[in-house]
Amino acid sequence: MYNKKSKKAEEFISHEEILETLEYAKENKNNRKLIDSILERAKDCKGISHREAAVLLECDLEDEKEKMFNLAMDIKEKFYGNRIVLFAPLYLSNFCINGCVYCPYHGKNHHITRKKLTQEEIKKEVIALQDLGHKRLALETGEDPVNNPIEYILESIKTIYSIKHKNGAIRRVNVNIAATTVENYRKLKEAGIGTYILFQETYNKESYEKLHPTGPKHDYAYHTEAMDRAMEAGIDDVGMGVLFGLNMYKYDLVGLLMHAEHLEATVGVGPHTISVPRIRPADDIDPKAFSNAISDEIFQKIVAIIRIAVPYTGMIISTRESKATREKVLHLGVSQISAGSQTSVGGYYHKEDHEHDNSSQFDVSDTRTVDQVINWLIELGYIPSFCTACYRSGRTGNRFMKLVKSAQIGNCCTPNALMTLDEYLQDYAEEDTKEKGLKLIAKEAEKIENESVRNELKHHLEQIENGQRDLRF
Repeated sequence: MYNKKSKKAEEFISHEEILETLEYAKENKNNRKLIDSILERAKDCKGISHREAAVLLECDLEDEKEKMFNLAMDIKEKFYGNRIVLFAPLYLSNFCINGCVYCPYHGKNHHITRKKLTQEEIKKEVIALQDLGHKRLALETGEDPVNNPIEYILESIKTIYSIKHKNGAIRRVNVNIAATTVENYRKLKEAGIGTYILFQETYNKESYEKLHPTGPKHDYAYHTEAMDRAMEAGIDDVGMGVLFGLNMYKYDLVGLLMHAEHLEATVGVGPHTISVPRIRPADDIDPKAFSNAISDEIFQKIVAIIRIAVPYTGMIISTRESKATREKVLHLGVSQISAGSQTSVGGYYHKEDHEHDNSSQFDVSDTRTVDQVINWLIELGYIPSFCTACYRSGRTGNRFMKLVKSAQIGNCCTPNALMTLDEYLQDYAEEDTKEKGLKLIAKEAEKIENESVRNELKHHLEQIENGQRDLRF
């Protein structure tokens, strides 16, 4: 049974340690010898400590910042190459009993349109997403034990996995729901989820409690220790993040890295993904009311430092950010992006009916279609990937991390990425995208050094073009 008075969270996210770290960083912000030694050691791609990362974040020497960015690009290339995984959020319900002051779903917002999808409506949403080419979803829902109980989430996951429309199939369902019990995490594991995602919002306990004045989410320890309970229940892939703009970004970045260190130290597996959302306008929410907003320049630096500090993690940027901002951070560390996203409940099936409603969690900045995003990625030299092979083959948790940390994951991911891209091109792409994509596939296939892998890839590509699909990917 979980102890509501637990102090565990305040031990591994120590307020005193964060303050000491930030003071140490200020004292050494222009210490070239120290900064160069940190960057030199980081070249081994084994990560750096939260204190070392804080020094890099505080540094404002232009030549040193350039070194950081170049190193981040090198690490991104080593671990994830030029592959970019695509996904979409699926909002099931915006009923919520929490009082989060930055979220339009907060319980006191009485003019937002409250909605909850039925299983039949979920089927329509999933088919609409499959028709866009998506293979990977992130389920989103507010916290409400009456309207959104765990049984509803489990039934929805079962529905999603059951739908096969034309050549479409959702192959991985990641879940972003409120902190819950070990028992419920076991149920999610049994339902076949991919990654369990939960954002801390802020690691500053005092700020956290003010930002979450009412509801279950007010309990800082219960929320912060959710990943421990999820992993205890057998979920070995977890996704973390903070909402930049709520609190001082330097404090929250250090807290985020300390949380990653805690997971590594206690269970041997750090975060599968780290997301970097910034606060956005939404119904009843004005970002100007939050005084800790960060500039694009600082945002890029945060992405680069996370990549250096936690080189193995997948980094996610959503459609909260504009095309221009997303383009700036892709090469610095981001490996997953959402595309064609709707952040309202039921926003895909009747998209035109939701363009002006107020059921969205936040306003989308990048409003391009999935095909436009894929075309853009191809033009930038990236391989858009819908691959879910690691999850489907049991390469999760420590098995996945061993491959990533040894930089061997590309041997699995690149051929699978090319095959899933080819699936998309054959089934859903506009003609211009298809033409550019096929040229990219041919070019990237020739780069594969292992002849047997290259020949097997060509065989599978021929099968795809003949209408055959292999759901392993």
